[in-house]
Amino acid sequence: MEFVIVLPLLLFMLFATAELGRAFMQYNTLTKSVRDSVRFVAEYAMLGQTQTISIDANLLAQSQNLVVYGSVAAGTLTPLLPGLTPADVQVIAVSANDVSVTATYTYQPISPIINRFGIGADSSASFTFTAQATMRAL
Repeated sequence: MEFVIVLPLLLFMLFATAELGRAFMQYNTLTKSVRDSVRFVAEYAMLGQTQTISIDANLLAQSQNLVVYGSVAAGTLTPLLPGLTPADVQVIAVSANDVSVTATYTYQPISPIINRFGIGADSSASFTFTAQATMRAL
């Protein structure tokens, strides 16, 4: 009888732990890919000896692809995170020497039980991750 009473709580804790681990993994993936992209942009954004930062369309596309696909060439690769697109990535020159890459990603929980537990049937437990990195152009 005690097991029947405690089982829903144990299942909820199991699903909540799995969702938390999944959310942490996806945030970590987003953060690492943004760091890789800002390193890439910092290496190629400086125009020779002019000390001028230039982010052209090709460099922008390559850096966005690096965040989304983990490679500078999109091709037929699948995104590192489900639903992440190059439009979710912004690459800008924040000063005369620094470049910045920012990515936003909407996390969708996989378990509908966590979505609706105690909140209501019409609410969503999705939330937005934002990862941003700035680096001095080389």
